[in-house]
Amino acid sequence: MNTRLKGLGAMLAIIGLAFIAGGGFAYYKTDQGAHSLQAFSAAQNVTLTYNEAGQLVDRGKTEGAQAIMSLLTNDWGYAVNTADFNPNDPLVNTASEYMYQMATIAHHTLTGTTTVVLDKDVTAADGTVTKAGTYEFATDGRYWTGFDRTDPIQAVARDQVWSGTTHALIAELGVGSVTASALQIGLGVAAMLAGFGATFLLTGLGLVWATRAQTERVKAPALRPAAATA
Repeated sequence: MNTRLKGLGAMLAIIGLAFIAGGGFAYYKTDQGAHSLQAFSAAQNVTLTYNEAGQLVDRGKTEGAQAIMSLLTNDWGYAVNTADFNPNDPLVNTASEYMYQMATIAHHTLTGTTTVVLDKDVTAADGTVTKAGTYEFATDGRYWTGFDRTDPIQAVARDQVWSGTTHALIAELGVGSVTASALQIGLGVAAMLAGFGATFLLTGLGLVWATRAQTERVKAPALRPAAATA
């Protein structure tokens, strides 16, 4: 029985080492990804702005930053990790910072205005005529799908408001956020593998130690009582 338990212990220890090796590899690859994301962020040099009190500001005002954060947390339902925001490290390189920067672009897009120029009168399908001229159009919270393309002004405004550049920036920031989140998951997986490995290793070594101690006790000669003297 002791031999079997000792063999089981050795097997568990080997499995534990394999898990630890897997955890180490996962951490190595995750660390590589983190360094790459950091380098990518540094190359773009996109930073957040804080005031002297360490508060986020947008265009110099905390109210602007609060409106952006409200869009991110309330409208989009994103769970912001406040620890990601560090006035001493304003570089956008964490999941929450990427999402905040994305919300910044969206906020200014949704609350901005654009100038629409119609070169000639446009007659809609229902017979409504929109005269040629220059119009100031307020986005008023419209996303890409919120424009009425049967309205010639909105049809032109949509492409101006939600331009290719705006879509590209939001998409790029979205990739950054997902990448940062995936790296966090990678660290969690590495820690979990290492934890499993340590558990198996300690259990296996414990079985080997316990069976060895039991074997030594069995092999030890029994002590005889000293003969009584006459």
